[in-house]
Amino acid sequence: MESTATQHSSISSLPTPANILGYKPKAGVFDEMMLPSGDLRPHWRTFGSFLSQCSAPDLQSRLDSIQNLLRDHGVIYNVYDDALGTSRPWSLDLIPFIVAAEEARQVAEGIDQRARLLDLILHDLYGPQTLVKEGWIPPALIGANPSFLRPVVGVAPADGRFVHLMGCDLVRDQGRWRVLADRTQVPFGQGYTLENRIIMANVFAEEFNASRVQRLAEYFETERETLRSLAPGRRGNASIVMLTPGPNDDTYFEHAFKARYLGFPLVESADLTVRDRRVHLKTLEGLRRVDVLVRRLDDSRCDPLELSGDATMGVPGLLESWRSGNVSVANGLGTGIITTPALHPFMPGICRHLLGEELKLPCVPTWWCGQKRELDMVLAEPERWVIKEAFVRGARDPVFLGKLDAKSRAVAVERIKAAPHLWIAQETLALSTTPTWVRDHLEPRPVVWRTYAVSTGDGYSMMPGGLTRVSPQPDSWVVTMRSGGISKDTWVLSDGPVVRKTLLGTQPVVIQPARPPSAVPSRVADHLFWLGRYSERLEQAVRVIRAALHRLSGEGTAVQSRELQGCMSLMSELGILPPGSLMVALRGTIQALLFDPKLATGVPQLIGSVRFNASAARDRLSDDTWRLFNRLERDSRLVGPSMTVPGMLGMLDTVVLDLAAFSGMQQENMTQGHGWRFLELGRRIERALNVAGLVKTATETCVTDDAVLTPLLEVCDSTMTYRRLHFARPQLVPTAYLLLQDAANPRSVAHQLETLFAHAKALPADPGRAIQPSERERVSESMAALATLDLPAMSAKQAMALAQVPKVCDTLIQQLEALSLSITEHYFSHAIRRVR
Repeated sequence: MESTATQHSSISSLPTPANILGYKPKAGVFDEMMLPSGDLRPHWRTFGSFLSQCSAPDLQSRLDSIQNLLRDHGVIYNVYDDALGTSRPWSLDLIPFIVAAEEARQVAEGIDQRARLLDLILHDLYGPQTLVKEGWIPPALIGANPSFLRPVVGVAPADGRFVHLMGCDLVRDQGRWRVLADRTQVPFGQGYTLENRIIMANVFAEEFNASRVQRLAEYFETERETLRSLAPGRRGNASIVMLTPGPNDDTYFEHAFKARYLGFPLVESADLTVRDRRVHLKTLEGLRRVDVLVRRLDDSRCDPLELSGDATMGVPGLLESWRSGNVSVANGLGTGIITTPALHPFMPGICRHLLGEELKLPCVPTWWCGQKRELDMVLAEPERWVIKEAFVRGARDPVFLGKLDAKSRAVAVERIKAAPHLWIAQETLALSTTPTWVRDHLEPRPVVWRTYAVSTGDGYSMMPGGLTRVSPQPDSWVVTMRSGGISKDTWVLSDGPVVRKTLLGTQPVVIQPARPPSAVPSRVADHLFWLGRYSERLEQAVRVIRAALHRLSGEGTAVQSRELQGCMSLMSELGILPPGSLMVALRGTIQALLFDPKLATGVPQLIGSVRFNASAARDRLSDDTWRLFNRLERDSRLVGPSMTVPGMLGMLDTVVLDLAAFSGMQQENMTQGHGWRFLELGRRIERALNVAGLVKTATETCVTDDAVLTPLLEVCDSTMTYRRLHFARPQLVPTAYLLLQDAANPRSVAHQLETLFAHAKALPADPGRAIQPSERERVSESMAALATLDLPAMSAKQAMALAQVPKVCDTLIQQLEALSLSITEHYFSHAIRRVR
């Protein structure tokens, strides 16, 4: 046993504000790490001891690792999207937010109570409405709320709950946690929470384990099992999908990340259809019934037939299917009504009425201006209040009346007077602070902790973590990611040893599942198909621009000038150079192709198209593949209008290598199912089209000058092959044979057709499609057309080649375009009903 002297020595060696990088809590404000005495709070001592031993360069090095991982993982938060997909990088602080085990248990009890209460309120508001009739909730608070969905009135969810998943924003005021906002509409942030944890556990591996941080896997396992249990009639092997607004949504990253982690297909509205009051997923094999829909779409946009007039969003008939009990929706439609802060003043009374209990987690003191006494109180001292819109869809920042000048405050007061029921008022709170890394030191910043809960039987289970956010400014009460907030990993500690659990080892081993876990939605196959086409189109554009630049920067000999003219012809064939362009303006044109993001045929636009289609199928792509796309985008942005020709050539070389890496990743790392097959189909069709078009143009150019053949072989990456076969300068017939009919050349049209034929044979069959030719038959027609060209016999008759090659190339181009259209009509649309 330690002596008393030893114990005192151990306590005195605990780190203090003076030796933790100069950290100084704000006077009079509750600090999450430091006690008023200046000592560390008990649950911070393990991590605080580590901090006290670190220098600023040590921590900056770890922050650099965090930022590199975020960049490699492609973690973004879309705020100001543009056509090229530019978005705000996700911000993760170096210092975690730490919660003691006992405190987390108390919060969990409050969250469980609150979730049950909110679910009961929803059942009442869309049912008998006794809370309104008996005066517990003012009628105007419901009637004026646009989130109250009248078509949902009378609906009793077949699974018994409106709220399955919940988020709750908590702030601490003088030591007590209070509810700032309820998130039952679309609880944003769980995917980011998981990503934050993965990164922080990597960067602080030893400190994470030593602190006994509770794992998140068990919570997500519970969520997955809860969603499976919602299937109507408890159908075995329930079909569950996650509905997202799409890649342009501000939180699309987490939709894709979480869907992949849970093993659910990520779908958009266009992927779903309702037939006979049942929701179906449009897959390559036909329509497949959906049992559970996890929505990441606001409820008012879920059904354009009954809930909104936005025909571009939602699934027509979804509400009727849910109303009929044929599909479960998590969360249920109509849950947005209880997210209004105007409900907060009435929550204590409602809790006593419905549950017979006091509210365990009080709300931030709130007053609804739709009541005369509260309105008069706000108008009497306007500078005292923070006002917010009571019923708002989307994010809005609060207005601090005390910080406005007299004129602006008077305008705000008049707005409140004009429609008082649309506003709520809250007092300004001194939010608790937590240490945050700022440049080279720690600063206290106001903190908001978003907790999450999932329904489990009769109650709700809280996530042992959450999405913690701190303000980017030291004195700001606005803590949102939209306003530049910084996220933190939330470490909820355990009293004892932590059980290490993974989501991957919880299922029984099945060697051959009776049903595929997730069919490929037609929209995803469509995007993968065009990902293949655009990536190949980008590579061809980069190669031909590079070939032209090499000749621009050379010695300027007559041969180079003739080859440069040939490059311009090839560029015109690919559609990246207007016909008739002058050679003297070529350098400026190439700079525009590489730099101008608005140029439709430029490299930035092509990369934007590649990224858009990859984003739309992100849950089907591996982390390594996504890192390649991030690197491709970064590498292409190195170019600028003032960059030299060698600099531009270096950038183009790097882009070619990035695309080659993607091609290798596709072949070696991607599961070769239908998704991979359509990616391959798109790539092979685009390559065959490009090569056929380039050979046609080169052949026509050879009538006057065969110097085009050298850049043609270079663009088609076949120069070394030609040199190995022919010890002479390029000639038309051998070049045409190598690029058109030599199946051993992976760049030839023949090779693409053989590959397309193999893929066409493996496409999902449709026995009802006997009238139109199949994709396999269309490829066979192209192979037959190519075989009509007897190039070996034309070796001594170049005039015959000059006449026949362009005709055959034209035929191939028409047939390949018809093949692409046939694939689109048959597999990417569902005009013909095929239900499985």
